[in-house]
Amino acid sequence: MVLSRLLLVAGLCASAFGARAAAGPGATPPETARPTATVRKHLIYFKDKAGTPFSVSQPAAFLSARALARRQRQQIAVLPRDLPVSPVYVQQLKAVPGAQLWYTSRWFNAAMVACDSATLLRIQGLPFVRAAQTLNRGLPGTRKPKGDDPELTAERSAGTRSQYGKAYAQAQMLGAVQMHDAGFRGEGMQVAVFDAGFPGVNTASAFTSITQENRLASTFNVVDKNNQVFQRDSHGTHCLATIGGNEPGRYIGTAPKATFRLFVTEDIYSEHPVEEANWLIAAEYADSAGVDVISSSLGYSTFDYPSTDYAYADMNGRTALSTRAATVAARVGMVVVSAAGNEGNGTWRYITAPADADSILTVGATDSLAFVAGFSSRGPTADGRIKPNLAAMGVQTAIVSPTGTVTRGNGTSYACPVLAGMVAGFWQANPTLTAQQVIGFLQRSGSRAITPNDEIGYGIPHFARAYNLANPGAPLSAAPPEPRHELLIYPNPSKDDELYLQLAVGFQSTPLQVRIFDARGALVAEQQVAPTSAPAVRLRPGLLTKGVFTCTVSNGREQRTVRFVKL
Repeated sequence: MVLSRLLLVAGLCASAFGARAAAGPGATPPETARPTATVRKHLIYFKDKAGTPFSVSQPAAFLSARALARRQRQQIAVLPRDLPVSPVYVQQLKAVPGAQLWYTSRWFNAAMVACDSATLLRIQGLPFVRAAQTLNRGLPGTRKPKGDDPELTAERSAGTRSQYGKAYAQAQMLGAVQMHDAGFRGEGMQVAVFDAGFPGVNTASAFTSITQENRLASTFNVVDKNNQVFQRDSHGTHCLATIGGNEPGRYIGTAPKATFRLFVTEDIYSEHPVEEANWLIAAEYADSAGVDVISSSLGYSTFDYPSTDYAYADMNGRTALSTRAATVAARVGMVVVSAAGNEGNGTWRYITAPADADSILTVGATDSLAFVAGFSSRGPTADGRIKPNLAAMGVQTAIVSPTGTVTRGNGTSYACPVLAGMVAGFWQANPTLTAQQVIGFLQRSGSRAITPNDEIGYGIPHFARAYNLANPGAPLSAAPPEPRHELLIYPNPSKDDELYLQLAVGFQSTPLQVRIFDARGALVAEQQVAPTSAPAVRLRPGLLTKGVFTCTVSNGREQRTVRFVKL
């Protein structure tokens, strides 16, 4: 499921354009006819890999040099799991009348086949077939996308806050500005983005440097089995911008010099487990191509057919198809960065697959003041592990539309790639680290590293803190101190009774007494605030009449006063 269906953004239309290159090693995959209403896709699991001509002792026959180098750096062995499936079995499958082979999966020792029910029975009778899983139960691509997403607020960037434009706050929160100043902008790192489409990436000015500098390594549409990705839904365009956007003075992403591989895995017109299988195929392509970081702003919990729905108990790191795929992707040395989901305000509430996977970075969303977003999916996993792992800015995140307009949107879909770009830069700065060490240092740098919770996990990471933890003998620089906020109330003026108190230095991590007086000096509200490390707290004064109010805040040693207006 594209997470924009839950809360994020309205799709922005763009024309379709030709794609650039095939993803992963090998020739361009051929077009394959889409299933009809009676022909469905199935994952056919094999009993073994007997008859495969490949060997773990000669991995260069099926993995790229870059993929092998990534494993060697991390001392990750090539296992039988990595071997391609038996070509003998594949040929026998293709020989079954009515069977259309779409893909094979090394990791799951399986093949994705489209066929009708009678053909499926014949396939299940083959001696080498262990099991079959139906992936879709209806004709895809015939319905409108689900949900009426809120419209984005279009804003032409004024180039404020240095060269980053509207993207400054989200980059600065993670220390990405300092990371870039230190010379780490993603050079030499490969990032795979899994999404529903990337219209405008080959035309909008924010992405020009990617194409002109030959940093778009490949494109692959897993849904349609072709290279056409510059069409369909614009969600992927928005997400890619937060990493690779590069238009100084208007917009800069968190890894503007990284190399990208773009994958369409999501069919926005229907919701079936086949999209999880598409995620698996894309992850295997990314592995074989030597990708370092996967950014996935997709999530799965319920489907068009309730019989295929997951329950929260399934969010245990072992059940969901995409979760198991993400786990293997982490095992082979990639850092998988996954959006937590946008179910925080819904009945589901919890993270969605593959965010429950072990050994990956699951990302929750906060606003620019580090308050957790209400929509951000909560943890823990069903088996009690801390999720999300970290958080980044996912409220009013600056993104880029297919037409090149700088806009804003909400969702863990945007927090995820913002952080994925920082991951790429941090790993570039620390190339000897393993993927799991990268995750570990980022978690240790988090704002809640000592007291992780089920809302934002280990908190908001920071590049400088993580770098200094990884390099104690040669720190980049002193980690930046906590922001020295001034005491203020916002919004000011206020149209309702939802008020926030931004805390100044000396007013955090200590009990506070807050009093609100009206223009005549009468006490109208009083509140005790418990010690908190948050940069701001919510005030609950109750119903206030229109007028000017004075708020006094005391920490027991000093008292500050701030005024605000209620409209």
